Amino acid sequence: MIICAGRNETFPFAQSMGVGLVESAINLTRTCLFNKPDYLLFIGSAGSYGEHKIFDIIESKRASNIELAFLNDDAYTPLDNVLESENKFAKNDTIINSSNYISTNEELTKNFNKYGVGAENMEFFSVLQVAREFEIPVAGIFVVTNFTNKNAHEDFMKNHKVAMEKLTNYLVEKNIIK
Repeated sequence: MIICAGRNETFPFAQSMGVGLVESAINLTRTCLFNKPDYLLFIGSAGSYGEHKIFDIIESKRASNIELAFLNDDAYTPLDNVLESENKFAKNDTIINSSNYISTNEELTKNFNKYGVGAENMEFFSVLQVAREFEIPVAGIFVVTNFTNKNAHEDFMKNHKVAMEKLTNYLVEKNIIK
């Protein structure tokens, strides 16, 4: 099953799950309870912490939920904040960070790279968490729409349409969709 966030990030071949950590977790859990898929492929946009360029495609099976306060040693969590899928088919070179907030502090977010975290997407951590609970193989494929800086939203809006076309073309090239 191919899934995506929803709202302005929809695809005719993917089921929308909701935007952010909470909506996506609730709706994906509901889907898994009533019609458990054999696999999950989450697709969507991502903001780069600096190492990935606009329109780069990132495949991942790892996600984190690390808040900006952690980078300044202003917060901690007793919870697992990095998850990895057992999916053997996904590349595993970039951790995707998830939060209900879009990062705009370029200097601070560059620090994510020190932890192997290269980009952010609001939903992927909750998708991995739900998939883990239901023992479903999962991966994510993302297209970079912006950098995490003061222009993040502006650039996201400016690049979104082309980025979704590039992501769709990538899925066709990889024979994931026809």
